[in-house]
Amino acid sequence: MELYFTLALVVTAFLYSSVGHGGASGYLALMALFAIEPAVMRSSALTMNLFVAGIAFFSFLRGGHFKWNIFLPFAIASVPMAFIGAQVPVNPTLYKIVLGVFLLIAVIRMVIRPQFEFDQSRNLSLVPALLIGAFLGFFSGMIGIGGGIILSPLLLLFHWANVKEAAGISALFILANSLSGLTGLAVKGIVAYPDSLPFWIIAVVAGGLLGGYSGSFKYTPAGLRYILAGVLLLASFKLFIY
Repeated sequence: MELYFTLALVVTAFLYSSVGHGGASGYLALMALFAIEPAVMRSSALTMNLFVAGIAFFSFLRGGHFKWNIFLPFAIASVPMAFIGAQVPVNPTLYKIVLGVFLLIAVIRMVIRPQFEFDQSRNLSLVPALLIGAFLGFFSGMIGIGGGIILSPLLLLFHWANVKEAAGISALFILANSLSGLTGLAVKGIVAYPDSLPFWIIAVVAGGLLGGYSGSFKYTPAGLRYILAGVLLLASFKLFIY
């Protein structure tokens, strides 16, 4: 079972990093499916997020698919809120259902809308970015994800970035929030890791390297759009059943 779990981590990291995500929602779902001890799930998912999101970010940055002026307004509010959210004990069941519905709506809109509509066509306003960043940061720290799985469709649906730019921005967003969330957990004294974590990290790094390269240099924007839709659809189902 450990081998199957490790292979599943490789595939999950590949799929998520190819669209600029760290994969925490996928890792959490896999850990639940394979009956991993709940005490280690959140800190383990955030740690693997750091590696995969970091790889994805540098891949998309090298490919010229990143904009600081879009990233910073979201990150300014999200990073401190992720620290706060990590320290709040909460039952996320209802929120996961709402999130799953939102992701399904995002998938439908992403699939049925023409490709050219996903090019950047609107300037980002500071106040909405700060509010969205604060909300996503708090949720990210509270649940143990990086928040990019929600930020990516928002960037696309509101025409603030094109597909590859959204992937690059989301990758650094996830990296920053994961680090902040882990710090919040450490301050609270609830960071715990399994003995197998080094092998898990090797697995997600391998998948992340392949996915980051494929997403930033190989896939066309249209291909990335459908990959992202598939990832979001998979994540939504996981949220419903986990």
